[in-house]
Parts: sequence; structure tokens; C-alpha cells
Amino acid sequence: MSVSILHYILSRLHLSETKEKIVRNLFWSVVGKVVTLLGGLFVGIVIARYLGPEQYGLMNYVISYVGLFQIIALFGLDNIEIREESKSVVPVQVVMGTAFGLKLAFAVLTVLLTVATSWWMEADKTITLYVLIYTVSIIANTFTVIRNYFTSIVKNEYVVKSEISRTLIGIVIKLVLLWHHAPLILFVAASAFDFVLLAGGYNVAYRQIVGSMREWKFDSGYAKFLLKESFPLLLTSAAVFIYQRIDQVMIGNMIDKESVGYFSTAARLVEVMMYVPMMLTQTISPILVRKREESMSLYKDRAQQFMNLTFWGTLILSVLVSVGAFYLVRYTFGVRYLAAVPVLQVLSFKATAYALSTAAGCMLVIEELQRYAIFRDGFGCLVCVALNWVLLPRYGIMAASAVAIASYVCAGYLSDFMIPPYRHLFICQTKTLLYGWKEIAHVKQILKN
Repeated sequence: MSVSILHYILSRLHLSETKEKIVRNLFWSVVGKVVTLLGGLFVGIVIARYLGPEQYGLMNYVISYVGLFQIIALFGLDNIEIREESKSVVPVQVVMGTAFGLKLAFAVLTVLLTVATSWWMEADKTITLYVLIYTVSIIANTFTVIRNYFTSIVKNEYVVKSEISRTLIGIVIKLVLLWHHAPLILFVAASAFDFVLLAGGYNVAYRQIVGSMREWKFDSGYAKFLLKESFPLLLTSAAVFIYQRIDQVMIGNMIDKESVGYFSTAARLVEVMMYVPMMLTQTISPILVRKREESMSLYKDRAQQFMNLTFWGTLILSVLVSVGAFYLVRYTFGVRYLAAVPVLQVLSFKATAYALSTAAGCMLVIEELQRYAIFRDGFGCLVCVALNWVLLPRYGIMAASAVAIASYVCAGYLSDFMIPPYRHLFICQTKTLLYGWKEIAHVKQILKN
């Protein structure tokens, strides 16, 4: 059915070969993400209703805590891997093998660090046990090298089936746990097992379409190059992840786990929204790399159009979610979570700020300016931690919602003005804010050009 819909869309648009490739990849990305997000949201809602705000908050606290460390295992390699594979200068087997080896080594170190810090910080050692179980996700995430490869060749359709299968199997497992009234620890384990299923799906897709992982080659010399290129993005990614996840950890430590439950309810819905600009960025990035190699002026035009559509499309979605926040929470998570409504009304605009930031972030990676990105996102991280530290005790989770937006605005927009090499990004973003809405009315024409 999906294939028939895709053929119908392409036949009506009459696109060029390059644009057809973009739309085809975007379509499959949308199909995969819609199934994954809706499936995950459905089972998340059922679990939240079963566990209640306090236990649901505790589970999300554990996930956020592990997530703070997980970024070390990735070491900022994802975007660099995609860039290098798009260039096709180094054999793809070397790129993938080296990236995988580095990620696996960092993953093991990260697991040890995560469990050790939890044991030292948490008075309740049951939480440390939950943390240990969920660190399985860190090891499984090393197989994102396969997803990155398919992204680099603009053929996401080959991993969509594995993502859909993972989602459906994961839903069945969690529903079985619900049926048997399982304790919280098994739901934490099931959430970690989702990543194992996804890693297995990526491996199956790669073996069927490309070949064996045994063809991958680790090159120590190339590893040094990847580490040098990715280290600035590690610092950047760490800063970004901190101001994405630290709020739930700080809420859990400074207020209580029940408040984490309310905040994470709104955050879960906003995360669904944030996949829209994320998906667009991952799809368009390899194309922009090639456009830049063909013509700098063409690259600038396409990058500006991409930023305009990403920001204004996400803003429209944010307004709709904010207006309908009561009904979204009431008829999904239930009346016990109505305290999350005002949080969602504000937090929905986090997706808009993220869209503006991630579009510029995509450009700085393509232009190989990532070495300055730590100043960009470090500023956002500092704003997030400082404001939450000051405002959380007084204003509660509503403060965390406003701070989340302010952090992205500072990191993804204001800092681009303060950092000279990024000032051209600030100009592009300002044009988007002032005139970008005009692109919405000409989406079809843009695709054809």
C-alpha cells in the first residue's frame, strides 16, 4: 500500500530525478517515523496510565539519566560518518568499520561510567539497578552506523521495515507485561530491549541489501581523523543533550519524581513534533553536501529554502498542539495527567526553536565549521542549567518549559550572532524569521526547481 501511495505522489508532482530521490527518501522516513512514533506514543500512554505519574516519572528519570551519558558513546560520530560516506572519498567499509569500532569502545566505557556515578549519587540503589538495565541501550546504539550509511546514500527505505518491526514487537512485549501486571523493572528492561531489536533489524537490512559486516575494516589512522573531526561535535552533542535531558533529572532531584511524570508527559508529545525537523535535516543533508560541491550559490539558495520550510512548518504544528493541549492530554494520558496541560501549551514551541537551531546546525556541519559549535551549544547548556537551578524551586515545572525554549533560542540563534564564523547562519535565520513564511505557499514549486 505504501509503495502505491508513493508512486501516486511522484506521478502527480513530475519531479526531477534529484527531487524525486529526495521525496522518495522523505516518504519512507515519514512512514517509518509515523509508525514508530505513533506506536511508541500509544504504548507510552498505556504504560503511563498503568504506572501512574510517580512510577512513570521514575522510569523517565532513569531514561534521561542514562541519556546524559549516552552521548559520550556516540562521540559526535554520526554527522561526520554521514558526511564522509556522502563524499565517497574513503571506502565505505573503512568508514563504517572504524566508526563502529570507536563507538563500541566508547559504549563500554560509558556503561561503566554511568553505573558508577549512579551508585555514588543515588541513595536508593534500586534506581541504580534500573540504570544498569537500561545501559543495554548504549551498547545497542553502536549499530546506528548502519542507519547512517543508508541515510548517506538517501535510501532510508531499507531501514524503515526494521524500525517498524522493532516498534510492533516492542508494543507486543509491553502489552504482555501490562496484561500480567508486571512491575516497573520489567518495563525498564523492555524499553532497553527496544534498542536491541532495532540493532538486529539494522543488521538484517544491511546483510540483505549490502553485504556482511565482516567486510568492515578498522583503520587506526582513519580513526584518528574521525576522532579529530568528531570531537568538537562530541562537546556540542553533550551540551545539546544536557539541555535536552537535564531538566527531567533536575526536576527529579530538586522537586520530586511525580513532577517528572507530568513534565515527561508533555515532553513525550513534543518529542513527536521534533521528529519533523529532525527527519527533514537527515534527509536533506546529503543533498546539500552535493549541491555545495556543484555550486556555492545553488547551495545557499537551497539551504535557505530548507531552513524556511523547516522553521515555519514546525511553527504551524506548534501552534496547533498548544491550542489543543487540553484535549491531547485528556484523551491520551488521562485525567491524572492534566497537570501537564499548561506545560505542553508552552513546551510545544520548543519544537519551533529546535527547528531553527537544527537547520543551522546542519549547515555548519556541511561547511565543516563544527569546531566552533561547542561555544554555540555550550552557551545553551549554561543557560539551561543556570536558569533551571534558579527558577525550578520557585516556579516548578512551568519554569522548566520556558527554560527549554530559551536554551534553544540562545544556543541555536543568538550565539550564531556572537560567533563570527557563524554570523552568516544568523543572517539566514533572521531572513527565515522575517520572510520565510512565504516559502510555505510555494512548496510544490520549490520541489520542482
